Amino acid sequence: MQNFELLTSPAVQEFIQNAFKRKMDALQVSTALNKAGYSNEERAAIMDYMAIVPKFREKFFGKDAVKVGSGKNVPLGSDVFLLCDRLALEQSTAQDISKYKANLWNIEPGNVHDLCCGMGGDSYFIPADFNVTGVDLDEDRQAMYRHNIHVMRGSALTDGADCTILADVREIAKQADACGSEYPADYFTIDPARRAVEGENQRDLRNLTPTFEEVLEISRHYKGGMAKLPPGYPTDEIPADAELVYLGSHSDCRELLVLFGALAKNPGKVRAIMVDKSGDVVKAADGSDAIWCGALSEIQAASNKDAEHDLPGCERSFRNATSENDLPVGEVAEYLAEPTALLIRSHLFGNVALAAAPEAHLISEGIAYVSCGSPLPSPAFANFEVLDKCEISTSAVRDMLKRHNAGKLTLKLRGVKVDPDEEIKRLKPKGKNEAILFYTRVAGEKTAILAKRV
Repeated sequence: MQNFELLTSPAVQEFIQNAFKRKMDALQVSTALNKAGYSNEERAAIMDYMAIVPKFREKFFGKDAVKVGSGKNVPLGSDVFLLCDRLALEQSTAQDISKYKANLWNIEPGNVHDLCCGMGGDSYFIPADFNVTGVDLDEDRQAMYRHNIHVMRGSALTDGADCTILADVREIAKQADACGSEYPADYFTIDPARRAVEGENQRDLRNLTPTFEEVLEISRHYKGGMAKLPPGYPTDEIPADAELVYLGSHSDCRELLVLFGALAKNPGKVRAIMVDKSGDVVKAADGSDAIWCGALSEIQAASNKDAEHDLPGCERSFRNATSENDLPVGEVAEYLAEPTALLIRSHLFGNVALAAAPEAHLISEGIAYVSCGSPLPSPAFANFEVLDKCEISTSAVRDMLKRHNAGKLTLKLRGVKVDPDEEIKRLKPKGKNEAILFYTRVAGEKTAILAKRV
């Protein structure tokens, strides 16, 4: 991305605001920019940027005004302009997760290095009494960071301070605790690069830049810090004195945080934390916080066995090894419970299930469905009352649907691979009742389970 001065100029920002208010389409925008005297290159840059503006406002502000590091309210929609390109925006941490992470900085204030800072998403909500400096090797990202950090943190910045360092994060880390260093810092946050191309799906979780081994070395030069990793990153490399925090929502696990030193208030522990769109912890049905805890050593033992249960047909990595650690395998009981992605990723759902129902069990090894005689606690689990089950064959499933007058179906897959839309068309359900149809495995055998949501 280039043309930073153009995009941040008052004339262009006023034009963009007016274009949004008037709901101008692309042709109208292009015509108006041409009449205003902008070159072809400038028009292209402005129009590309306009496509990103609503996305970064949604990602960092949501629908309501939010309090940022400086304590001021920044309303969505009117005058907030951040600098980014599509890849920088895609890689950046959203406001809900960032706002929750701000709570983890409940330590003595000091200087923070935001390593691999990108456009700055991990710095925006760090408390105002911390001085934050972005470190990156990309000059464009540095320019984005400088602009964005002043917009988002404002008076939280030291007057006249240069809030960026153009350098290799590994070299800067070595200087953080050095006597007489030019770049001293007490703490760090790092988001290692996982992809270099927009939209690229990086499946090799260990292919990070810098590598996790290098992140461990970086951590030794600071009093404390946090590293953002992909949620499925293997835990066997995590040191015993670190703390793991899995963060996400009702429907997904967004990131795995590894906390080091002063930020690791619970060394050797794992927490899975569900947050809402405002970054607040979700409340469970009993009024408690949706936070689940376990021991890192137990999680590592489960994680190391993942590959043994990598069943064909699992489109997502809903794998577990808790059947060999704390959950037995049994028959389908009255209720089927689906753990939230946070509990699956963190390998904590077995502990949570057993605490609520000692008879809870898996229906098959490697399949993250728990069955028992009563519903399990929400929001840790989505619960379904089992109506019937049969083998997965067209005739058997059709007969089961007919018995229960089921016609409006939602098909859920785990351990079985089919196209859901095509399968429902093939079954031709004609009943009036709504139901959930599971295509999964019971004791390793492909099985269809009909249920209704509790």
